[in-house]
Amino acid sequence: MRRAILALSLMLSAAAAQAEEIGSVGYQFQWFGPNDKIVIEAIDDPDVPGVTCYMSRARTGGIKGALGLAEDPPYASISCHQVGPIDASRLDRLRSPHEVFSERASLIFKTTQVVRFWDAKRRALVYLTYTDRIIEGSPQNSISVVPVGAK
Repeated sequence: MRRAILALSLMLSAAAAQAEEIGSVGYQFQWFGPNDKIVIEAIDDPDVPGVTCYMSRARTGGIKGALGLAEDPPYASISCHQVGPIDASRLDRLRSPHEVFSERASLIFKTTQVVRFWDAKRRALVYLTYTDRIIEGSPQNSISVVPVGAK
């Protein structure tokens, strides 16, 4: 049973996109440990080759941040773009909404997510980023739209 659960969790984690850090800037000095920073990451949509989302979000520094114990603020911004050809024939079969990316934003209970929606009527991919928490989430969010050419 444990092996089945482990295999399932590995398959689910492999399905989500991985973020590639593009760069960062410090915004608040910390006496001990790394400074608080804003990180810019690229996330390629694993189901729609040719689309990349760029997300900026805050990362908490200090000793807790260095040890992975800090809780990151729930602020994020996203901008998605067509960076290559998109196979439009596959878009109507996309699950919508569908989680493209998820990463923990605290030691436990809090995640930052990117969810994709397919607006078939307007032929547009809509990407939403937000942070949720098991007990109390944040309504702060950001969206980006990638228009797709006619069939």
